[in-house]
Amino acid sequence: MASPMSYLWIKAFHIIFMVCWFAGMFYLPRLFVNHAMAEDPATRRQLAQMEHKLYRFVTPFAWLTVGLGIWMLWIGWDSFRSQAWIWMKFGLVVALAAYHLYCGRLVRVFAEDRNVRGHVFYRWFNEFPVLVLFGAVILVVLKPF
Repeated sequence: MASPMSYLWIKAFHIIFMVCWFAGMFYLPRLFVNHAMAEDPATRRQLAQMEHKLYRFVTPFAWLTVGLGIWMLWIGWDSFRSQAWIWMKFGLVVALAAYHLYCGRLVRVFAEDRNVRGHVFYRWFNEFPVLVLFGAVILVVLKPF
């Protein structure tokens, strides 16, 4: 079992990596909005390059967030397993990971200039991580269930 201090270090880095992951998940779909609106081929190429670089940059933060979250869950398994909030948070993390992977697919779609959706779709698509963040923070802080 980890000492209380080492658990706090794990939690601190989990939160830091989570903030970095969410920053990318907030910005990448916003690039999709701009890309879907762009008409100039040079602008589309530039946006595709930015999307690719951002996705590659933010993906390790996703892995680190999930990895440290699993580590914390493993350390406190006896106290966590019977609490509904942790399972709901786990569901939100799975949903965000699926969203992240779908963003990777969209990065490829835009890079190949095969996008068929308009900017309005991506404006709505951009809101999903905000909802996940709200849910996750409320579940972790309030532990309502």
